[in-house]
Amino acid sequence: MQEHHYSVDIEASPDELWQLFWARIPHTETGDVTIDILHPGDAVGEGLVRHCTFRVPRYLLTGGKGQSWEWLTEVTPQVSWKYNAVGRPLFSEAEGRTRLEDLGNGTTRLHFSETYHAFNPFLRAVLEKRVHAFISKDNDRLIKESLTKGVGYLRAAKAKAQAKTKAAGQGAAPATGATDPA
Repeated sequence: MQEHHYSVDIEASPDELWQLFWARIPHTETGDVTIDILHPGDAVGEGLVRHCTFRVPRYLLTGGKGQSWEWLTEVTPQVSWKYNAVGRPLFSEAEGRTRLEDLGNGTTRLHFSETYHAFNPFLRAVLEKRVHAFISKDNDRLIKESLTKGVGYLRAAKAKAQAKTKAAGQGAAPATGATDPA
């Protein structure tokens, strides 16, 4: 069994990061990774099911593409969640956990951990470690880059919505409290 642990500080509140992770956009692409939401889960995301594609070594003879089907459980809004996955190639299972730690001053530490296990004992002995290292090597950088970029987009969208609301409020006629006698 392989394990990967990662923590990164992001200049964003836990609420902002939660909004990014739980936007439940039907299809997203970040670099070579795609995520398609197959089922949105309940109101907080419990039971969400997604299909992911990602890069794997070409020697696995899959055209350099891997796939996983993941379901999310143990969702605690703005705090943490867990996923379980089955994937291929190597026909494997994974379990990942993400936790958001509020550091104050608008900074959040994201903690991520994953275990990975190939089902086939021969493939586990020969390829599991190499394949998991390949899959995980860019995760840390990609997570930080996509969250930082996403927070920028989120803040820009909020600023635009606030400006639009403010502009609409300035164009309205002031209320006088008078009634029409007719």
